[in-house]
Amino acid sequence: MLAEQVTGIIRQLAACFTDHRDPDRIDHTVEQLLAQRLFAMALGYEDLNDHDRLRHDPLLGAAIGKTNPTDQLPAGKSTLNRLELTPIGARQNARYKKIVVDRKAIERLLVDLFVQQQALTEGEPQQIILDLDATDVTLHGEQPGRFYHGYYRDYCYLPLYIFCGEHLLCAKLRPSNIDGARGSVEQVQRIVEQIRQRWPKVQVILRADSGFCREPLMRWCEENSVDYVFGLAKNKRLTKAIGRQLHEAQQLCESTGQASRVFTEFDYKTRKSWSRSRRVIAKAEHLCGGKSNPRFVVTTLSAEEYDSRALYEDLYCQRGEAENRIKEQQLHLFADRLSTTAFRANQLRLWFSAMAYTLMRALVRLALRGSSWAKMQTRTLRERLLKIGAQVRVTVRKIWVSLSSGFPDQQMFAQAHAQLCRWTI
Repeated sequence: MLAEQVTGIIRQLAACFTDHRDPDRIDHTVEQLLAQRLFAMALGYEDLNDHDRLRHDPLLGAAIGKTNPTDQLPAGKSTLNRLELTPIGARQNARYKKIVVDRKAIERLLVDLFVQQQALTEGEPQQIILDLDATDVTLHGEQPGRFYHGYYRDYCYLPLYIFCGEHLLCAKLRPSNIDGARGSVEQVQRIVEQIRQRWPKVQVILRADSGFCREPLMRWCEENSVDYVFGLAKNKRLTKAIGRQLHEAQQLCESTGQASRVFTEFDYKTRKSWSRSRRVIAKAEHLCGGKSNPRFVVTTLSAEEYDSRALYEDLYCQRGEAENRIKEQQLHLFADRLSTTAFRANQLRLWFSAMAYTLMRALVRLALRGSSWAKMQTRTLRERLLKIGAQVRVTVRKIWVSLSSGFPDQQMFAQAHAQLCRWTI
């Protein structure tokens, strides 16, 4: 709640909705509905059914702004469900579903929140690295847009994620019968333009695996002063080009008894798909089991900025951190709970998960920065800091929360609360 007061994440998200309901006949504002949904997800309640019980929690009522939580209960599952299922073109004369989301506004908001929080805690950056990745969301029903994906061997969606460090800038839901890089040019263009409006001189680097090594995306980067480092799928031509380095790595491995790497670089152009030659970094690796393991990346970065080894090991390999962030959102904040019968509603659920993730990471940066808990993921943080035992007493004017004196993390709890209060001053 204090983190929301500092960042205004939920308040800004509420501004992305148009409420056609009669204000004199409603009990819950859009901001309260969104706060209830996001706070519940942060606390580990993924289903709308959970709110039939949660709505009787006085602390949740107080957190979302109910001045008298015993009489003014939070919303039930049906009200929250209507929030998700409102059609895009709903108007004031609609019977039930009247809260319309501006999809473009939410997409812009994710980038705005990154810019705001970066400016709040770090200041203007000299360089930012955007990590692109596509992942699967397995489906168990007949949701629209579901298709069988040969790589994941299941029926799924294929959302596109874009991160900058731990900041989530894009969570775009897509059907799975497409190339993994489909739509990446449009999303990257939108995000880069929005960032450069605030920081026109910042260096932007795109980083992704070989699934995004596509001519349209690379050409757009080259034409718009955006650098990239993408994985490049190996083939016979590439492997042949580093034959000497592979042999050298094999000899080193046999002499030392340890896996050995040799790096090299060269200019390379495909026979048909690429419009120009590009710098390719090659890792010629030989493993102890007697197997070679060549890897390649293509980049616009020069040798003066990054030599071959540094570009591969220090820059490209760090993209795995974005995969950890995706797992955190899917496993801990329920980005995989896309079970509604409307594609637009599943996209909204994905955005709710993204906003809950953004709120939790903001809590960590504001309250736990510099502490031993600063690298905690959401599930651990939830269990150690948020869902803790306490005695709750409700009186006419106040809600009393008494924590146990045996609470093992009470010192960290007090420090986090004090740090958040400093931000609110």
